Amino acid sequence: MTNDQMRSKKRVVNFGRVLTAMITPFQEDGSVNYEVAEQLAAHLADNGTDTLVVCGTTGESPTLSWEEEYQLFQVVQKAVTGKAKVIAGTGSNSTQEAISATQKAAKLGIDGTLQVVPYYNKPPQAGLYEHFRAIAQSSPDLPLVLYNVPGRTGQNLQPETVARLAQIPNIVAIKQANGDFDQASEIRRLTPPEFALYSGDDSFTLAILALGGTGVISVASHLVGTQLQQMIQAYEVGKTSVATEIHLKLFPLFKVLFCSANPIPVKVALKLQGWQVGSCRPPLCELPTDLQKKLELVLEELSLF
Repeated sequence: MTNDQMRSKKRVVNFGRVLTAMITPFQEDGSVNYEVAEQLAAHLADNGTDTLVVCGTTGESPTLSWEEEYQLFQVVQKAVTGKAKVIAGTGSNSTQEAISATQKAAKLGIDGTLQVVPYYNKPPQAGLYEHFRAIAQSSPDLPLVLYNVPGRTGQNLQPETVARLAQIPNIVAIKQANGDFDQASEIRRLTPPEFALYSGDDSFTLAILALGGTGVISVASHLVGTQLQQMIQAYEVGKTSVATEIHLKLFPLFKVLFCSANPIPVKVALKLQGWQVGSCRPPLCELPTDLQKKLELVLEELSLF
């Protein structure tokens, strides 16, 4: 198939502006709390979230079994049907494992899949292209979102590789989480307008919008999803000063939610709001007292208790 033919078949998928990278709630014994997951998913869908991203980094995917993940996909999907879309995190550093997980998720009627850059084995760009192409072609009816987070994977997905992948009909978006605005600009320059560019960091959302981005795959939206929607909508209608005002108001929250390894702080914040989300699974640990006090201060200043 030629590049022109692939472009003509390109799928246009609207996952919205605010996508929440949803946490995974646990019981005191460390098992997944599916009941709270269902309640939290419904709450997020009612408070600014367009799409829920389940079992990504914030969902502690490295310590979840595939069986737990499939159950979470189903629970969340049922909770938000008709209100929000669901993207399943089925990525792996094994191409065959990612294909298998993606095909199984596709049978659930999920709205999309999130595919992280393979971690630890550090494939070259040619290997990355073949990895994502193989996953996309294994489930051609399922939209695929690339996830570039070199701070966790050890490898950076280059703009030229993204541009090649964007020609594949069901590769429809990228979560760009490396803080490199030059790279984000180059991705936007090299990809078609319908290819969605999402900020992978809350604090960079407004800047990514200015570079032609679509929105954010957010952690802070657990707490301020409605405000994030207001910020993006204000920017879109030309009220840039209003958007900047909201950004600056929320900026301390964006930063404090990463005062320790994600999702440790956001889980603490949710517990302070009364959500029974439990602690993180090892090797993640508790938030130190001094950082919790810092988090509590920001939440108090924003009236988020």
